[in-house]
Amino acid sequence: MERHPESAVKGIIRKGGSACPQKESGTFMLFSKQDLKRLIIPLVIEQALAMTVGMFDTIMVSSVGEAAVSGVSLVDMVNVLLINLFAALATGGAVVASQFIGSRDRKSACDSARQLMILSLVASLLIMTLALLLRGPILRLLFGTIADDVMDSAMTYFFWSALSYPFLALYNSGAALFRSMGNSKIPMYSSLVMNILNIGGNALLLYVAHMGVAGVAIASLFSRGVAMVIVFVLLSNPQNAVFVNFRKRFRVEWGMMKRILHIGVPSSVENSLFQLGRVLVVSIIATFGTVQIAANAVANSYDALGCIPGSAMNLAIITVVGQCVGAGDYAQAKQYIKRLLTITYLLTLVLNLTILLTLPLTLRIYNLSAETLALSSTLVWIHDGFAILLWPIAFTLPNAMRAADDARFTMLISLFSMFTFRILLSLFLADRYSMGALGVWIAMVADWVFRCICFVWRYYSGKWQKHKIAPAEPAAADDGGNRS
Repeated sequence: MERHPESAVKGIIRKGGSACPQKESGTFMLFSKQDLKRLIIPLVIEQALAMTVGMFDTIMVSSVGEAAVSGVSLVDMVNVLLINLFAALATGGAVVASQFIGSRDRKSACDSARQLMILSLVASLLIMTLALLLRGPILRLLFGTIADDVMDSAMTYFFWSALSYPFLALYNSGAALFRSMGNSKIPMYSSLVMNILNIGGNALLLYVAHMGVAGVAIASLFSRGVAMVIVFVLLSNPQNAVFVNFRKRFRVEWGMMKRILHIGVPSSVENSLFQLGRVLVVSIIATFGTVQIAANAVANSYDALGCIPGSAMNLAIITVVGQCVGAGDYAQAKQYIKRLLTITYLLTLVLNLTILLTLPLTLRIYNLSAETLALSSTLVWIHDGFAILLWPIAFTLPNAMRAADDARFTMLISLFSMFTFRILLSLFLADRYSMGALGVWIAMVADWVFRCICFVWRYYSGKWQKHKIAPAEPAAADDGGNRS
């Protein structure tokens, strides 16, 4: 790759806000191999912590019974739907901040961080209020007539989960801002603290206080609040490339808000409707009884584990491609996309093969019936087997396009694929042929195949390379001599 004069002086942000281009094999790169390692390894660890704590929640609550596992799993589907709204806003803020970092506009990057916090707080409080007031109608609308003991567990778990939404939304936003700086260690350490508190709280409230489903939810509420405080304290440090002064009055800046929403709204619509589609197909599974619901919950835990490398790379690719786009260097953006996808495939292959080969042993830790565990095993083989081939292209590649401000296309493709395959094909296979969860998961693979075809075409068409970040005003580029 030829040296680009403009991009050669726009490097990754270091501690103290200095820009340091990395020379790799005669070419000036925004991210060296060491930079990528420092970014990716903590992200993988963070995602592993997030996914495994979900498994521990399912394992620990299984001691209360299959009704508790089923109730928690149903609410978690709703939680994921709502939480994805927060994650999408965080993605919008991270993309905007990354692009400003790449263009060396520190003031605008900090402004975008403040606006992201306002958006996250308002959205999470609104969603929390609606969830608390309407949790009964929401559960009945989505899942219809389920067993009374399952509904009781779901109602209790939903109440405490909703109270934690503001903590989780603000934590996600702060963590996303650290990743946009290339600092993924902070989110990793804060996630470690959150997960330790969560698991410890589960053990205390389940096995000592015997609080059942409520104990699991309260432990999550407390751990998320602590994690939010940690991230806020660290984000307020003015030595960061991007920081937020929480003592300063927050005001809405509509221009910056529009930038974030330009990415965040399509991502929110896409993620939320995608998760809504998952909830709808789970409502189909719910009609087939507790065994199918519980098996789907167990399989989801394993599937989340198998997606750890991809989930980590989804976050890393936003930082890397976002900074390349901000620097106006699409040649490097494409080079990093190929490199990160290759790493994702290798890690996904190793991890999912390990999961599948050890599955007969690891399933024994669940205190569930033989019928439930047998169905769980089949579902895990479908997901993790095909994930090795399809998941990185279906989900990591579109995140690179979002980082380049091509969020509208990814939204349209994802929504079409979801309604056509995740919902309509699931209904056809699960209901018409009485395949239950098995039919739903076969439809999921068809959804992945369609996404892969569309996103590969989009990438090679070059139409995603359309974003040009607006130049900063002269006054905005200077922030006390500390420029990014």
